[in-house]
Amino acid sequence: MTSSGVIYIHGFEGGGICFIFGFILLLATKYFWWRDIVREGTLEGQHTSMVQLGLRFGIVLFIVSEVIFFVAFFWAFFWASLAPVPEIASVWPPKDIQVLSAWEVPFLNTLILLSSGATVTWAHHAVLAGHHRSVIVGLIFTIVLAAIFTALQGFE
Repeated sequence: MTSSGVIYIHGFEGGGICFIFGFILLLATKYFWWRDIVREGTLEGQHTSMVQLGLRFGIVLFIVSEVIFFVAFFWAFFWASLAPVPEIASVWPPKDIQVLSAWEVPFLNTLILLSSGATVTWAHHAVLAGHHRSVIVGLIFTIVLAAIFTALQGFE
C-alpha cells in the first residue's frame, strides 16, 4: 500500500488502483485477524496463559519498535538541524523551505491528540465501571477527534 501510494503521488499509471487494492487488502487482513483472535479467545477458549503471555510480549515488542522508530526519526531531525551539511547550504531549515508556525495547526493538532487520549481513557474507565453509554460516547468522541486530527495532518 505504501509503495503504491508513492507511485500514485508521482503520477504513474495504475498507482491509484494499486493503492486502493492495498488499502482493501489491509482492511481485510485486520478484520480477519481480529475476528480470529476474538473467536479463539472467547468462544473457543484457546487463549491459555502461555498464549496470553505471547500476545502481551507481541504488544510490548510492537511498542518498543515504535519507540525505536521515533527515537531514530527525532535523532535524524536533530542531527540535520544541529549540523546542516553543505548540500542544504549549511543552514537550518534548508533554504527555500516554508516553515510552519508551531503555534497554529501543529499546536491545535497536539491539543486534539491529547484530548483524544483523555476521551479514550474516559471510555476505558467507563468499561471498568460498567457504564455502557459512557463507553459509546467516549469512543465516538475519540473517533471524531481522530478524524479531525487526520484531516489537519493532511492539511498541514
